[in-house]
Amino acid sequence: MDLRVTIVQTELHWQNAEDNRSMFSEKLAAAAPATDLIVLPEMFTTGFSMSAEALAEEADGPTLDWMRKEARTHHAVVTGSIIVREGGAYFNRLYWVRPDGTYATYDKKHLFRMAKEHQTYTPGQERLLVELNGWNICPLVCYDLRFPVWSRNTNNAYDLLLYVANWPKVRSQPWRILLQARAIENIAYVIGVNRIGTDGNQHPYSGDSAIIHPKGYHLLETSETEGIHTLTLSKKELEDFREAFPAHLDADNFSL
Repeated sequence: MDLRVTIVQTELHWQNAEDNRSMFSEKLAAAAPATDLIVLPEMFTTGFSMSAEALAEEADGPTLDWMRKEARTHHAVVTGSIIVREGGAYFNRLYWVRPDGTYATYDKKHLFRMAKEHQTYTPGQERLLVELNGWNICPLVCYDLRFPVWSRNTNNAYDLLLYVANWPKVRSQPWRILLQARAIENIAYVIGVNRIGTDGNQHPYSGDSAIIHPKGYHLLETSETEGIHTLTLSKKELEDFREAFPAHLDADNFSL
């Protein structure tokens, strides 16, 4: 079965969850995508902020309620990460919210020490694999992109690898190259969703959100512009390529 995916590239209201939720609702309503999966950026309610104490929501807070509503409205999974407080710790947590209201979570493992993220948030320890319309999907967060072992597709466990991000413009070249590398080495589709604009720390973002074919070429590549893009991915095309080029059978065996 094919999979319809929608990526949302936009500016964010700095540290203002209510305004960001309203903005995304308006944009999604206006675009009215017929889709299976809607992908929002990392920390989509706040921007990439270390002010966790002031901004964190409880695990079952208002943004999860909002994601459930949007998933139900659009009959699609909605995913993206937010700042969460749980058990006295803070997490950069990705939610995977289904139209029926059920959800799964992934806590970002690799915390960006250059912004002191590791001093504010607690790293996750387990990767998430989810199923959607016959597709196995592995959602990760931003800096995870730099770590191929964590992203590795052992025995073709997933068909689609996706990264939600707040990846700054100054490092746009590594972002673009690594997305392609992850697709090629893992023989899987890769989606990267990034923001645009300038955050409250005056860091500019160039977007460069993309959907990459398992062969490594771009099916969709955005520029530094706002937009909602929907694309259909072919499962048969992926399976045919894996059968014709089964490089995974020669992969080195190891465990993390």
